[in-house]
Amino acid sequence: MNTAIHHASHRSADNLGAGCANSVRHRFTRAEKLLLLIFLLTLPFANPLVRGDGVGYYAFARSMVIGHNLDFRPDWLAANASYRMGRVDEQNRILPEQYTATGHLNNHFSIGPAILWAPFLLAAHASVLAWDKLGGRVAADGYSMPYLWAMAIGTAIYGFLALWISFRVARKYFSQRWALLATLGIWFASSLPVYMYLNPSWPHALSAFTVALFVWYWNRTRGGRSWKRWVLLGTIGGLVMDVYYLAAIVMLLPLLEILSKLRRPLKGKDAAAFVPARNIAFFFGSALLFFLPTLVSKRIIYGHLLSFGYNTPWNWRSPAFLRVLLSADHGLLSWTPILILALLGLVLLRKRDRELATLLLIVFGIFLYVMGSYPDWTGISSFGNRFFVSLTPLFVLGLAALFSAVAQAWNERRTWLISAIATLAFAAWNCGLIFQWGAHLIPVRGPISWREAAANQVLVVPVRAAGTFEDYMTGRRKLMQKIEQIDMKQLRASESNGSE
Repeated sequence: MNTAIHHASHRSADNLGAGCANSVRHRFTRAEKLLLLIFLLTLPFANPLVRGDGVGYYAFARSMVIGHNLDFRPDWLAANASYRMGRVDEQNRILPEQYTATGHLNNHFSIGPAILWAPFLLAAHASVLAWDKLGGRVAADGYSMPYLWAMAIGTAIYGFLALWISFRVARKYFSQRWALLATLGIWFASSLPVYMYLNPSWPHALSAFTVALFVWYWNRTRGGRSWKRWVLLGTIGGLVMDVYYLAAIVMLLPLLEILSKLRRPLKGKDAAAFVPARNIAFFFGSALLFFLPTLVSKRIIYGHLLSFGYNTPWNWRSPAFLRVLLSADHGLLSWTPILILALLGLVLLRKRDRELATLLLIVFGIFLYVMGSYPDWTGISSFGNRFFVSLTPLFVLGLAALFSAVAQAWNERRTWLISAIATLAFAAWNCGLIFQWGAHLIPVRGPISWREAAANQVLVVPVRAAGTFEDYMTGRRKLMQKIEQIDMKQLRASESNGSE
C-alpha cells in the first residue's frame, strides 16, 4: 500500500512544471482553512522586537536595505541592554575587540534570515519613503515601527508556512484529522510559538520553514528525481544553510536515501551508481551556489570565505545526550513534553513508510549528537531547546503517526477525544510556561525548579495572565522595556554571585 501511494505521488508530479501547476490549482481543505483562520487570529501576538541574538540577524537586513553595506555599528548601539553588555561601554562606544581584522564588527550570525525578511522590509522601506514624501514623519532608518512590524509579520508568516507544509507532509500518510491535530499540537505545545511571535528576530521559525520546504520536496521526489529536481533540492538546501547552519544536517536525507538504495540488490549497478554521483554533484553544486551569500558575507567580515566567527571548542567525544533531552536547564523533552509523543510516533511511522521513518530518525539522532557536543547546548536564555525548532516538520509527522497508530489499535472516536484533550493540556501547560518564562517568574538562564513552575501554573499564571495580556496588547513596548529591566537585574545578580 505504501509503495502504491509512493509511486502515485511521483506520477502526479511527473515533471516540475506539472507539479507547480498542481500546487497553484490546489484547493484548500477545511483543515487548511482552519489553520489559516487560527493564524490570522494569533497574528496580533507578533512582537515587533529586536533583541538578543536577533540584533545580529536583523543587522544584516537593516544594513543592506537601508545602508547598502555591512555596517553594523548602528545596530550594536541601538541594541537592548543585555546584548550591549561586553560589546558597548558606558560611554556608548563600541569596544575595540568587537572589530575584526577587516574593520567590520564581529557579526557571526547568519545572513539567511535577512534574505527571507528582504521582501517585507523593502515593502516597508518603500512605504516609509512614500509616506515621507507626502509629509509624513517616520524615520527611514530600519528601526521605526513599519520596519519592525514588517520583520515580525514576515517571521510569523514563515512560521505558519512551516506548519502548513508540515501538515501537507503528514496528510500524505495519515487522515486529515490526525495531521491537523498534530500540527496544532506542535504549533502551541512546542518552542515554536516563542520564536514565531514573541522573539521574531531570532532565526528558528525561519529555519523551520526552510527545513519543512526541504523535507517536503525531498519526500515528494523520493525515488524519482531528475537532475532538475536535484538542482532544485540543492537550491532549497543552500537556503536552509543560509538561514541556520545547524539545519544543514537535514541535507543528509537524500544522501542517506541513496545509501539505503545501494544496499539493495540492483540490476545494472554500475550505471545506477553513475547517476547518483552525477546527481550528487548537481545537488551540492546548486547548494553551494545558493550558499554564496553566506560565504561572501563572511569573506567581507572576517577576510576568509570559511571564517564564521565561532571559536567555541566542541565536545565531540562526550556529547550531553541525556541533558539535552531531559535537563531542567532547557531540556528538549522536559520543557516541551509533547515531543516525547512525536519521537515515539517517528518510530511507529516505520509501519507506514520504513525508509522515511528510518532516515528521519537518523537525522534526528545526528542533530541530537551535534547539539549535545555544543558547549552552549542550553541556548543560554532559550525557551526549551530552541535549536530543535528547525525540526518542526519531523515532529508534526511523528505526532500524526502516533495518533493514527493509536486509533488503528484501539478506537478512532475515543482516540480522537483523548488525543484532543491531551493536545489541549500540553498546549495549556506550554502557554503557561511561556508566560512564566517571558515574565521571568522562572529563570530564563540556567535550570528551573519544576516544583516552582508547577505551583506557578496553578497559583500565579491565572491571576497575572489577564493583566499582562492587556498590557501586551495595549502597551507592548513599555512592557518589553519592563521585562528587559528585570532581565538585566537578574543577569547582573547572577554575574555578581558568580564572581564571589
